[in-house]
Amino acid sequence: MKIMGLIGPSGTGKSHHALVVAYEQHLNCLLDDGLLIYHNRIIAGISAKEETNRMQAVRRAIFLDPVHRAQVRQAIEKIQPAGLLILGTSAHMVQRICENLQLPSPLSFISITDVSCAADIAEAQRLRKEEGKHIIPVPVLELRPHFRGYLLDPVRSWWQGRNGRKAVERSVVRPLFSYYGTLSFANTVPAELVRHCVQQLSFIAAVHKVHIDKRKHSERNGIMVTVQVSVYYGVEIKKRWSG
Repeated sequence: MKIMGLIGPSGTGKSHHALVVAYEQHLNCLLDDGLLIYHNRIIAGISAKEETNRMQAVRRAIFLDPVHRAQVRQAIEKIQPAGLLILGTSAHMVQRICENLQLPSPLSFISITDVSCAADIAEAQRLRKEEGKHIIPVPVLELRPHFRGYLLDPVRSWWQGRNGRKAVERSVVRPLFSYYGTLSFANTVPAELVRHCVQQLSFIAAVHKVHIDKRKHSERNGIMVTVQVSVYYGVEIKKRWSG
C-alpha cells in the first residue's frame, strides 16, 4: 500500500485540497481527523470535529482510543486500498498515526504550500479563526448522518485533471470545540472570582467591596479591579503584599 502524508498547520486548507492531491497521486483512500474515507464515502472512524474540546479532538485525530483505532484498522484491512493519503499538522503527527494504526511509514510528504498559494492559505486561516469553518472532504449527503445538529454547507469546485475537468465535493462544518460565537461576561463574574481568591489569604479578615471597571477605551485593553478589605490586627501589609 502506497502511503503519503499531506502536512501543514491547522486551518491552512489541507482538507480542502485533499481530494485533488489524492487523485493526482493515485491514492484512493484518505485519513483525515479520525475518519477513513474511501471513494468519497466514510467507511469507518469518528471525526475529531465531533469532539467538544481540542484535547479530545487531538486524541481522536491520532487514534489514541483503542476502540476507534481497532475499527479503522479493520476497515483498512478489509478494503485493502491501493493508496492512502494521511492528513496531519506535521510529519511527526502522520508518523504517529501510522504507528497507532500499524501502517507502514509514509513514502513521502506533500506540504500544503506545494498545492496552495499564500493567499488561499491566508483565507483558509481567516475562515478557521474568525468563522470556525472546517472542511471535511466528503459530500454533504454522505456526512449528514454523522453530523446531526451541526451546520453543514456544501462546497463544490472544479479542477483540471488528467482526463479533463473534474468536480470535487466537500462539506463545511462548525465543530463545537472551535466555534462558540461571541462570549460576554457580566461584571459580577470576575468580581466573584477576585472575592473568592482574596478570601483565601490567611491575613484577610473580610472582603467588603470588589469593583470591576472595564478599560475599553484606554491604551491598555483590560480591567481595573478595586478591592476593599479588612486585615487582622498586627499584619504588616506592606511586607505581605510585596512578598
